[in-house]
Amino acid sequence: MDIGIVGLPNVGKSTLFNALTGAAAAASNFPFTTIDPNVGIVPLPDERLNVLGKMFASEKVTPAGVRFVDIAGLVKGASQGEGLGNQFLSHIRAVDAVAHVVRAFHDENVVNVLGKLDPLESADIIETELLLADLQQAQKLLDKLQGPARSGDKKAKERLAQMEQIIKGFQEGKSARMQNLPEDVNREYEFLTGKPLLYVANVDERGGEPTLLAPLTERAKRENAKVVVLCAKIEAEIVQLAEEERASFYESAGIKQSGLAELAHAGKDLLDLICFFTAGPKESRAWIIPKGTKAVKAAGKIHSDIERGFIRAEMYKYDDLVKLGSYKAVQEKGLVSMEGKDYEMKDGDVVYFRFNV
Repeated sequence: MDIGIVGLPNVGKSTLFNALTGAAAAASNFPFTTIDPNVGIVPLPDERLNVLGKMFASEKVTPAGVRFVDIAGLVKGASQGEGLGNQFLSHIRAVDAVAHVVRAFHDENVVNVLGKLDPLESADIIETELLLADLQQAQKLLDKLQGPARSGDKKAKERLAQMEQIIKGFQEGKSARMQNLPEDVNREYEFLTGKPLLYVANVDERGGEPTLLAPLTERAKRENAKVVVLCAKIEAEIVQLAEEERASFYESAGIKQSGLAELAHAGKDLLDLICFFTAGPKESRAWIIPKGTKAVKAAGKIHSDIERGFIRAEMYKYDDLVKLGSYKAVQEKGLVSMEGKDYEMKDGDVVYFRFNV
């Protein structure tokens, strides 16, 4: 499941991507540096995994990852093909959620394409372009439905009425998100403004200015979105440090969680993902899956052969393991269960899949 990083040119998207992945994505001071989307897996910090690694004396500890896609900067008129609009809109359509980076930092050395520091206007420009693209798509769908509806197709009539309401909402400036369209409708029509949204306020080294951030937070509440505040420049510098130096920096600065860790967790929540674990002396590993995933599909996350030859899942809870201190104690308390294919995975499950192929 992918989260697309979007925003106006020069708001710090590629700097953020560099920080997130350590990749050498271009981050130059001019629009359209990033033309093809860069994709990277961002490790998801989870203290539970570290605890499992120590308890099982694992040779290897492997965190789960969230996929981020760095999409080039949009400009006003993108829905009409301005800049490289059509190409970029197709990249946004391909992701599952959107991380919208807005500029909330002062820097005379980095061109501000907006001409002023205004996160709300920046957000408005992107949202308007996505809304116009959705309106165009909805109008095309409406045109296709009119013929069958006139011919008496009952289902086409229902969908036509639904599309008319959706278009009315778009014309009033209401995104698919704000119209609370059912998930299956968003999935079928792939409306850009129906994707889960996270605002990333990119601030300077001094931190964010309340007068800039407060209106963005209020906007996010109205849109059922979230806001993460971070300084992409600092995060990109810190990620270049050795791990122990990073830890010392955060400790001296009194920072409990880095901005990147906060962003990764916000992305996990945005996509409504949960985390399960496999643990043993060879490897302890975290896996993220959509909430509601059945055990057999979770097995397939590890390997298709395990899904194909699934027999049962030996399951226990992370909290029980930590409370009792060992797997043996969990067994003795009768807290290890054998689950079938239709068991719905829960966050914090520790599992061993039995299979035969």
